[in-house]
Amino acid sequence: MWVDVVTAVHAPYAVFLPAAWQSLRGQSHAEWTWLVQVDGPSDEVLDSLRGCGAADDARVSVAVHGTTEGPAVSRNIALGRATAALVQNMDADDELEPDALATLAGALTVRPAAGYAVGHARDLMPDGDLIDHPLPVPPGALPRGALLEQWADGLPVHPAGAMWRRSLLLSLGGWSALHGMEDTALLMAASAVADGVLVDAPTLRYRRHAAQRSKQNSKFAGGGCRFPSSADGPHSFARCRRGPRHRMMLNALSTMTPSEWARKTLIVRRDGNASGQFIELSTR
Repeated sequence: MWVDVVTAVHAPYAVFLPAAWQSLRGQSHAEWTWLVQVDGPSDEVLDSLRGCGAADDARVSVAVHGTTEGPAVSRNIALGRATAALVQNMDADDELEPDALATLAGALTVRPAAGYAVGHARDLMPDGDLIDHPLPVPPGALPRGALLEQWADGLPVHPAGAMWRRSLLLSLGGWSALHGMEDTALLMAASAVADGVLVDAPTLRYRRHAAQRSKQNSKFAGGGCRFPSSADGPHSFARCRRGPRHRMMLNALSTMTPSEWARKTLIVRRDGNASGQFIELSTR
């Protein structure tokens, strides 16, 4: 089954594109198209794609929208160019494991009711080491609401490496307009309305580096929960504490039908500090 791989990239991350490209070239699943969407100034990105040879591959489609819009808007612009039934996100600074596309597409093929598939993520450290992380959910089917329940205690899976049925992705409006939480909010919404599947294999290499967006804090602390690294202590999920109101809202979301979800707007307010604790979660 054909897969469209979506990558939003801005100039500071151009340096990582050759490694991302090599991870695509090494896929055991050969039926893919790489939809690269350049956010902001394009010269460095285009030079990087030409330098590594990606620009000469007919499977690579590069588009420039000329303004700086951020990852969610950029991914959604690329999504508008997608035609395949399956869509895989790959952040510009990450890499896919060699069997990632085959494993995730295979899981969705054998589970036609599942709207998304996700695997394990390994930290890709600056020295090249790969660090595994145990997950709090078992592999196999992820019934509707299962990830929402786990989110009350911390991120159960890494959202950046999910593979989507394009139909579900479009019905949810694509990636969410939450700063630093674009893929987390999308996966939360997907879990509220659709079944998924967790494969028992690593599919994403999540690069750890000083410039990554998920390590940055700003006055608007909408960055969501940072996925813990090997350097974090055993209580690293404490950064993602949720209160009783959050748990109640997650329970309510997990019982909504898709039509009810479509009529709701999720309102998320956070405190202004680095702890990232929710102070309000409501719908209207």
